[in-house]
Formats: sequence, structure tokens, C-alpha cells
Amino acid sequence: MEEQQQQNVLAAAFPTPPPFWQSFTPENLSSISSLRAAEPQSSSSKVEPDPATELPIRLLDLPAELRCLQPPEPPVEGLYRCFGDLYNMNDPLPSLEEQGIEQLYTPPLTPTSNNGGKHTDRALILKRIAKSLLLNFLELVGIMSVNPEQYQEKIQDLRTLFINFHHLLNEYRPHQARESLIQMMQTQLERSRAETQGIREMKMKVEGILEGLSHAKLAEEKENEESGNEVVEDRRDVWEALEREFG
Repeated sequence: MEEQQQQNVLAAAFPTPPPFWQSFTPENLSSISSLRAAEPQSSSSKVEPDPATELPIRLLDLPAELRCLQPPEPPVEGLYRCFGDLYNMNDPLPSLEEQGIEQLYTPPLTPTSNNGGKHTDRALILKRIAKSLLLNFLELVGIMSVNPEQYQEKIQDLRTLFINFHHLLNEYRPHQARESLIQMMQTQLERSRAETQGIREMKMKVEGILEGLSHAKLAEEKENEESGNEVVEDRRDVWEALEREFG
């Protein structure tokens, strides 16, 4: 019963946070940090692990209140749950034949399949299907104006064309995900380089200002020193004059 309630909560349109967030208290975080610090590290790894690139040390036999603070191992295969729905870790794109749909084009080359080395342009296939969609739509309009009862066959043709078009686009999803990740990483790299260049330019400006202030201070000290020497000479002449007068 409790598991069913939890599944209903996860499947809600706006699910509440999972219940294990209550375990992330300052006391529990301090306790697990102390346990990780006391865990002996391997002799080959004496450097403190980088939390941005490496996972924390996995501890065994943790108390019940600290078990949720240790992330689970990343799954390799099987099912996972997201907002109440189950998904397969390795969920391949089903072919049109597996879905019972007529395939209207020769399957292009993919990283996981080979059609005898024959190259097929995907963009050309998409253009042909798009033109076929327009032609079949015009034919459907003509049928509806003459004999509307015969629309079913043409609707089925349009459905088959749309499914073929959509299936071919779905084969681009892994490539799109890789390219999006590459673009995002390039954007982050360019932003970091721009920030670094800005810091360097500001450093040069500050160094120039400090150097100018240093020269100004040296000139002022030199001027004060020269004026101080003149005052000493004047005072010395006064003392010599007084000595001659009152000898």
C-alpha cells in the first residue's frame, strides 16, 4: 500500500520532493563527511579526489539515517522510473516493420546497421516524402470534393507517409543529442576563455595603474628630498652667520 502511494506521488503532474530529502540535515552531512574522511584511501591515490570529476568514496554498512546521502551506483541496464513511468536503459528505436508500418524508403546507413555499403541521402528522402505528402493532400482534397466516402484509403496513405517521415527524423535524435552537447561544451569553453581574457586585460590595467602610482610616488619623494636638502643648507648658513656674529 505504501509503495502504491509513493508511485502515485511520483506520477503526479507536479510531484513533491522525494521523502529522502529529510535525511540531508547538517548533522547527517557532518557525520558522513567524518566517515569518509576516516575511510582509508588507496596508497596509489594520495591526492584528494575532485568532487567535480570523481564520485565520493562508497561506504558500506551505513546507518539507516545516512544511507540516502550516498548516491547509488549508476545503472547499466534494466528499467528506471521517472515521474512514475518506467523506461528501459537500452531502448532502441523500433523499426517500421516491427510496428507493422510499410517502409517507403531504403534504410540509410546508420552506425549500427549496414545496407551493403550503399549510401542514401536522408535529406533527399525527407524531401521526397514531403512532396508526396503535398501530392496526397491535394488528391485528398479532390476526393473530398467529388466522392467524400472514398477518403479512407487516402487518409491511410497520408498516415503511412507521416509515420515514415517521423521515423526517419527520430533516427537523427542520437546525432542531435551529441551535437547539442558539443555545442553546449563549446559555448562554455568560449565563455571561460572570454572571462579569462577579461581577467588578463583587467590585470594589465591594474598593473599599469600601480606602476604609474609608483613612479608618481618616487618623483614626489625625490622632490621632497631635494627641498629638504635646501632647507638644511639654509639653516646651516643661518647658524654660521650667528656664530660669526656672536662668536
